Amino acid sequence: MSDLVIVESPAKAKTIKKYLGSGYEVVASMGHVRDLPENRLSVDIKHEFKPKYEVIKGKEKLVEELTKLAGKSDKVYLATDPDREGEAISWHLAYLLELNLEDKNRVTFNEITKTGVSNGMSQPREIDLDLVNAQQARRILDRLVGYKLSPFLSQKIRRGLSAGRVQSVAVRLVVDREAEIRAFKPEEYWSIDAKFIPQGSRKQFPASFYGDENGKIKITSEAQANEILEALKDAEFTITKVKKGTRRKSPAPPFITSTLQQEASRKLGFQARRTMKAAQELYEGVEIKGMGAVGLITYMRTDSLRISEDAIKDAGDYIKERWGDKYLPDKPRHFKSRANAQDGHEAIRPSMPSLSPADVKDSLSNDQYKLYKLIWERFIACQMANCIQSTTQADIMANGYLFKASGYTVTFDGYTVLYEEGKDEASESEGSLPPLEKDMKVRVKELLPNQHFTQPPPRYTEASLIKAMEEYGIGRPSTYAATITTITSREYVIREAKTLKPTELGEVSTKLMKERFPKIVNVKFTAQMEKDLDTVEEGKSQWVDILHTFYGDFDKTLKKAKEEMQGVKIQLKEDETDIICEKCGRKMVIKMGRYGKFIACPGYPECKNIKKLVKETGAECPKCGGKIIVKKTKKGRIFYGCDHYPECDFVSWDEPAMEKCPRCGKTLLKKKGKNPKLYCVTQDCGYEKIEEKKDE
Repeated sequence: MSDLVIVESPAKAKTIKKYLGSGYEVVASMGHVRDLPENRLSVDIKHEFKPKYEVIKGKEKLVEELTKLAGKSDKVYLATDPDREGEAISWHLAYLLELNLEDKNRVTFNEITKTGVSNGMSQPREIDLDLVNAQQARRILDRLVGYKLSPFLSQKIRRGLSAGRVQSVAVRLVVDREAEIRAFKPEEYWSIDAKFIPQGSRKQFPASFYGDENGKIKITSEAQANEILEALKDAEFTITKVKKGTRRKSPAPPFITSTLQQEASRKLGFQARRTMKAAQELYEGVEIKGMGAVGLITYMRTDSLRISEDAIKDAGDYIKERWGDKYLPDKPRHFKSRANAQDGHEAIRPSMPSLSPADVKDSLSNDQYKLYKLIWERFIACQMANCIQSTTQADIMANGYLFKASGYTVTFDGYTVLYEEGKDEASESEGSLPPLEKDMKVRVKELLPNQHFTQPPPRYTEASLIKAMEEYGIGRPSTYAATITTITSREYVIREAKTLKPTELGEVSTKLMKERFPKIVNVKFTAQMEKDLDTVEEGKSQWVDILHTFYGDFDKTLKKAKEEMQGVKIQLKEDETDIICEKCGRKMVIKMGRYGKFIACPGYPECKNIKKLVKETGAECPKCGGKIIVKKTKKGRIFYGCDHYPECDFVSWDEPAMEKCPRCGKTLLKKKGKNPKLYCVTQDCGYEKIEEKKDE
C-alpha cells in the first residue's frame, strides 16, 4: 500500500514523484475535474444560488481511475496549486473521492524542489473552505453575468457575443483611452536646443532652453522662438551655476505576476498568455541535465513581494562569490507588498538562486530560457548594492536667458552590472558632461529651434493594460492573461503593432453597456467586487450574501433593458462588405452563425442569399489563375489553396507573395525559417531567391 498524491499536471507529478520516492503514487487531475456544465446556467438562483456541478465532459474515465487509486491508498493528499482555483479543485476532488473534509489531507508547494515538497508534505491541513467559497462566488458571479448578459448582447448587436464581469471593464479601459485620443487637441510648442563647447575644451555638450531670471518660459510659437534667438545672436554664454551631487539608484523588487507579465512584454515581446505558459512549465518542473526534473521557480501567481530568508541568503552567497563583497548592500533587502495584496505566496524567484541561466540553458526551450533568465536576473539584482552616479547640473546664461544642462557618470555600477528594469515609454537619456566650473565661458556650437506638438495619451499595450488593471484593482494575478486573451480572441480589441485598439464591436458593446449596465463596466464597482470576494476568502463575509446583493440589482437592470430595447437591433458598419448580392444588388454583410462567420444579404427574409466567408490573399493561383485564399485545417492550422477547388487542387503551407516569378510570371511562395526564400512551384521553372533580412 502507498499514499496517493494528486496534483494538477503530469509535469508536476513527475517532478514531485522524484522527490517523494517509493511509498507514494503521484498522479495528475489534469486541472478541474468538476465544474458548471456549459450548456445551461447551472445555478439555482431561487435556492441560495446553489451551483449544479458535474464531472467535466471527457473526464469521467479519469475520475474513475482516481477513485480506484484512492480506494487502494492508505492516505490521499490533495496537492493542487496553492491558490483559490487550486483549493477549489481539491474540494471537488474530495467530493468525488468521498474524502472527509475534516481530514488534514491538503498540502501546498510554493516551489517544486526537494525542500519545498518536504515542507509542504510535513504541514498537511484541512481544505480551506473560505478559499473555496471565494472561488465559488467568483465562478457563479461570472456565470450569472455571462449567461444572462451574453444573450442580450447577441440579440441587440451580433450573434455569438459574450459579456464578462472583468473582460467588459478591460474593454472599457481600451475604448475610453481611444476616445481620449480622438478628443485630444494638440497644442504647438517650441524648444531651443543648444550645443556648447567649454573654454579650453573640444568636447561639446547639450543643453536646453529653460527661461529667464524670473523662471520657466513656455515657447508657443515660431515668432517667440525667433525673438529669443535674435536676442541671443552674438551673445556671450557663461556658466552661472554648477551643482554636483550623488544619485543612488535602487534595484526593482522581485517579480509578482503582473510585473512579470509587463516586463516580459517590454523586454521579450511575450504576450501575457505566452509568459504564463512558460512560467507554469518552469514552476512544475523541467528535465535538467544531470539533475532530473527540477522546479526552477516559485509559484507564479502571486501579488506578494515577500522573500524567504533562505533565498535571500542564497542570493547573497552567489553575489559575493561572483562579484565580491562590494556588490552586496549593507543589509539584505526586504520589499513591502501593495496594501491590497493577498500575500499568499512568496514573490516569483528562482527556487535555487545558485542555478544560473547559463547552467540550465541547454535543458530549456527558448521561451523557458528567456523567462528564467529574466526572473533570475531580476531576483539576484534585487539583493545587490545600489548603482551610484555622480550627477552634474549646470545653468548657462546669456542676455538674461537661461539654458540648463544635466548629466551623470556611473561611479559604481552595482546591480546594473546584471539587470535594469524596462520602461513603457522611452525617456531622454542623460549623457556625461565635460568638466564645468562656475563663471566658465562656453562657445555656441549649435542653437536650433524645434517645433513640437503635445501628444495624446498612448494606446494601451498589453503591459500597460495589465498595469492599469492591477492599479485599479480589476481582476487578480490569475486573471490578467486570460482576460486579454478573451477580449482579443472575441474581437472586441485588436492588436495594432504592439498596441491594443478597440474594434467597432468593442466600442458599440461598451456604449450599450455604459447606457444599460453602468455598474458592470464601472471600474470602481468591479474593484469593490474583488475586495468583497477577498472578504469571503478571509472568512469575514458569506459568499451567498454577496451574490444576493449583486444579483438583485443586476436582474432588475436586465429586465428593464430588455423591455426598453424590445425590437431594437444595432447594425455595425464593420460588418458590411464590398461584395454585391447578385440576386438583389445590396452590399452583403458578415453574419455569425452556429459554425462561425458567413456572408449574407441584409435583405433577409426577402432575399436569402448566403455565401462562405473567405479571406483572399490577393495572389493568383500558379496552376489555374484563380484566387488563392486562406484556409484552415480542423485543428486551426492555416494553409493556402485555390478558390476553384475541387476543379483545381493547388494547396500550400507557404504563404503566397505579391511578387511574380521573373522567369515564368507565376505567383511566388514564401518559405519561412532561418533562411527565408521566395520560390516558384511551376513545374520545370525552379526559380529561387533568398529574401534579405530586414534590420530590426
